[in-house]
Amino acid sequence: MEPGNHTQIPEFILLGLSEEAELQPLLFGLFLSMYLVTFTGNLLIILAITTDSHLHTPMYFFLSNLSFVDICFTSTTVPKMLMNIQMQNKVITYADCITQMYFFLHFMGLDNFLLTVMAYDRFVAICHPMHYMVIMNPRFCGLLLLTIWVLTFMDSLLNVLLVLRLSFCTELEISHFFCEFNQVIHLACSDTFLNDLVMYLTTGILGVIPFSGILFSYMKIVSSILKISSAGGKYKAFSTCGSHLSVVSLFYGTALGVYLSLAAFESSRATAIASVMYTVATPMLNPFIYSLRNKNIKQALRKLFR
Repeated sequence: MEPGNHTQIPEFILLGLSEEAELQPLLFGLFLSMYLVTFTGNLLIILAITTDSHLHTPMYFFLSNLSFVDICFTSTTVPKMLMNIQMQNKVITYADCITQMYFFLHFMGLDNFLLTVMAYDRFVAICHPMHYMVIMNPRFCGLLLLTIWVLTFMDSLLNVLLVLRLSFCTELEISHFFCEFNQVIHLACSDTFLNDLVMYLTTGILGVIPFSGILFSYMKIVSSILKISSAGGKYKAFSTCGSHLSVVSLFYGTALGVYLSLAAFESSRATAIASVMYTVATPMLNPFIYSLRNKNIKQALRKLFR
């Protein structure tokens, strides 16, 4: 193929999850249903928290932000996929692809950091209950939220700006249902060493550090719970972080599954199918996990429907 500057690239082609025509209506119905459930479920969580004054606490403040980010995260990829299936057109312009990559990286990073902040919140609540409201005051919570927004903004902006310097060949095909960052980089004709270096460094720093923070928080939480003498006290303490632990396991478990599938399979299509779990399924399941396991959310939802 003839190499060319990115300004000459009119479009990329998203091959999607399957090229079989008879599967397209099934995929459209499935992903439309999952998107509507995700949007509605997370929106209900946000409304329940904002309308119930009893839930105006740091834990639910971060949960409402997680629900908002999950809506945005899914909206970055699924609507474009649905439009492509409906219009039988797999094209995405260069500008739209760059924009999609930026928001995908941004909201995925926010998901990661919010889960870390929520783990810290549970750590303070269980290990330092007498100082909880002093430590997790509204000013500090707002500062934490602002910090993670700035960090993820800088990370996604840096990675996307480095993509703009690349030159690409023509007739570019992406074996995915969205502009997956790693695949787009490796379609470039020019040298991608700097892109790969920055991607691995930022993923390592902004991925390993938050995950380590979650592990540390739960090690301290488990240690504190084991010191409680009564079984009822242990259950009550653990139940306050059970939903968060389930979401963390789902998020990191599905993300790890994608990377393992990438190593195990040479097919990019297999990786695309595996990535559905953390890009679509996880944001869809989060509201169910929090609403089914949290009696305060269930009560707030009942009040909301009344």
